[in-house]
Amino acid sequence: MRITLTKHVALKSLGLAYVLLTSSSVFAQDKNAVVTAIVQEANSNSYLENYAFELVDMIGPRLVGSPQMQQAHDWVVKTYTALGAEARNEVYGEWRSWDRGTSQATMTYPRVKSLEGTQLAFSPATKGKGIEAEVVAMPVFSSASDFQAWLKTVKGKIVLIGMNPISGRSDANWKESASAAGYDKYQGLKNEQQKKWDLSMSYTEHTRRTLPLALEAAGAVAVIDSYWTELPGLTRIFDAKSKQIPVFNIALEDYGMLYRMAERGVKPRVLLEGNSKELGTAKTYNSIAEIKGKEKPNEYVVLSAHLDSWDGGTGATDNATGVITMMEAVRILQKVYPNNKRTILVGNWGSEEQGLNGSSAFVEDNPEIAKNIQVVWNQDNGTGRIVRIAGSGFEKSYEYISRWLQYIPEEFRKEIQTTFPGMPGTGGSDHSSFVQRGIPAFGLSSTSWDYGKLTWHTNRDTYDKIVFDEVRQNAIIVAILTYLACEEPELVSRDRIVLPIDKNGKQMEWPTNLKSKRTSGN
Repeated sequence: MRITLTKHVALKSLGLAYVLLTSSSVFAQDKNAVVTAIVQEANSNSYLENYAFELVDMIGPRLVGSPQMQQAHDWVVKTYTALGAEARNEVYGEWRSWDRGTSQATMTYPRVKSLEGTQLAFSPATKGKGIEAEVVAMPVFSSASDFQAWLKTVKGKIVLIGMNPISGRSDANWKESASAAGYDKYQGLKNEQQKKWDLSMSYTEHTRRTLPLALEAAGAVAVIDSYWTELPGLTRIFDAKSKQIPVFNIALEDYGMLYRMAERGVKPRVLLEGNSKELGTAKTYNSIAEIKGKEKPNEYVVLSAHLDSWDGGTGATDNATGVITMMEAVRILQKVYPNNKRTILVGNWGSEEQGLNGSSAFVEDNPEIAKNIQVVWNQDNGTGRIVRIAGSGFEKSYEYISRWLQYIPEEFRKEIQTTFPGMPGTGGSDHSSFVQRGIPAFGLSSTSWDYGKLTWHTNRDTYDKIVFDEVRQNAIIVAILTYLACEEPELVSRDRIVLPIDKNGKQMEWPTNLKSKRTSGN
């Protein structure tokens, strides 16, 4: 059917269209003005280096349950309060409280040498003047019975449990400097060594983290490991599972020396001194900051970053960079967007490293907040600029995220790759705690800066590895996305995709595997 408009009606309609178009243009201009102000404030008045100094250098590593973690919680609350937010430490459980203290490893025979290394987190302390004993290296086993027979020989010994790689040079160094034939030969030997070691470990029925329990039961007096990252001088620092004997991690360069001596029958001796302290249990918290919305105070845009870390370094890129990114975004928004429509809630989660416990507990404990969350922005993978955003399995995530991204400065936006609708995460970082409850939550993934080998849970995750220009860029992106999420007229869709069929022909289901641990004992 064709409709013919009278001249008057046509002009009236045209006028209405002009008004709507003009209003939309003014609205867009207003948004662009706020975005411009965000960028200017971030670039001219950054607080990032101050925040990093206080958190990374002054407080240091933030092992869950430790006194340093409590200091970090209190610093976060104090800093957000100074920014005008309502801040609190919200209890969700308790954890074993352990203080590292000082630790030292010294080879005393066949010569005296200080060794580069430290106790693992939660390791039992050494008593008196330390533990000095002969060092033996765990061999490659050919069967389970072979392992059981060897266990009878470790009483009174310090045991090396890690594989000693055939080279302490990085793969990149080999590829750059070796001949093609030499590189291929090295790769073959490396792969064969790893294959044999993995088979040998299977006979023990343990991982490197649980093996000390078997050695403890067999009478060993201490354990030394070296969890090399394949870069010189770098080693991963996790936790000890032993109950009575200390576990140390020694840098490959010194570990390999001990290993070669033990293999050749030198019988090296090492003195281990670990002055850690058991402090009972301590309350565990999430540090929460809120800037109440002026129009919709019961709807929330959540900025998410875990506060805890392992304690081999100082937790700079895992995850102080995420914490200060969110803090800087809030500082900027308080200055340029004081009338935020929705409540901006910052979650600085505890015990992420033990299983996303803090964020999972928050969602479980705050159903009224959870049901009214607009979106969650999570940052937790190093110091690099944000370059990837996936839709986490929310069917219509592209509609709003793609629209909001258009306001990001072009030089930032052109690098950001999006994947919609994406897939819901089963873990990895704190946005998964929200996604699994059907809340639109998104990881803001960054460029690597060799995160996996250089700083992730290593002894070199320190302030000097922070690239502040890229963290500043991230704070700008988070501030803009938060502003736009606050301004969105309605709560965004929570519709989920129908997940595909898995490789076994079964219909995949939305993950629900994350449950918070409230104590270190369960």
